[in-house]
Amino acid sequence: MSRALEVRDLVVEYPTGAGLKRSVDGLSLDVDEGEIVGVAGQSAAGKSILARALINFVPKPGRITDGSVRVFGQEVLTMSESELRKLRGDDVGMIVQNARAHLNPVLRVGHQIRNVYQAHHKGKRAEVKDKVIDMLRSVGIPAPEQRYSAYPHELSGGMAQRCMIAMAMICSPKLIIGDEPTSGLDVTIQDQILKLFRKSVKEQQGAAGILVSRDMGIIANFCDRVAVMDEGKIVETAKVPEFFVEAKHPSSRTLIAAASYQKGAADLEEVNRTREMT
Repeated sequence: MSRALEVRDLVVEYPTGAGLKRSVDGLSLDVDEGEIVGVAGQSAAGKSILARALINFVPKPGRITDGSVRVFGQEVLTMSESELRKLRGDDVGMIVQNARAHLNPVLRVGHQIRNVYQAHHKGKRAEVKDKVIDMLRSVGIPAPEQRYSAYPHELSGGMAQRCMIAMAMICSPKLIIGDEPTSGLDVTIQDQILKLFRKSVKEQQGAAGILVSRDMGIIANFCDRVAVMDEGKIVETAKVPEFFVEAKHPSSRTLIAAASYQKGAADLEEVNRTREMT
């Protein structure tokens, strides 16, 4: 099995009043073709910064100061801007949180998705429009023919997020990175989107996925392997079944315990709601 992603000794630093802070600290990670790796960790563990560093797109004033990132054998950190533009969107699809902040407010959403596709692939305008509408339909957008011409402010938060997912997947990238891709969506849509994420990886020859999430239920149900981050480092990696049976690192056990508590609280809330109705 070939490697889709190889990260070695990656360092991302941010300037602070007390000097440089390492958000990613000498991190190494491998992802094989056909595999979905879940990156888990508490808030501020460095998960989102890692996701952006994989495509050399760290928000300023942060910068990558050391290490190597190879995507399907290509070294990302020495790529030119034109090479990075080809990589992003075509070879690697990135699904981010807070879709409204990443959608152009004055451009119709269908046109934005169409522009991403046409930046990497040729096609007649009508054919590309049909492809975009099909993609919108596949991510659960109701009346996709109408939503194609909508502006971002005309969409609910959930629909805007689904449009962002459609944009990331429109070119059928070989590596899909989801940074809390279903954050803010209701449970039914979450399940639909995550099944689409997994299907896109598993049915495309040679593809791979990285799913960043604090939700251990998502990690358990949609990932093959888990990598736990703490203070910018990966402190444990394991196959999902073994991880949930015998996690070794204290940070891992804390995440699992918190997930069990949240599930118990949700179950209790449902019981109480049922009692109130009877």
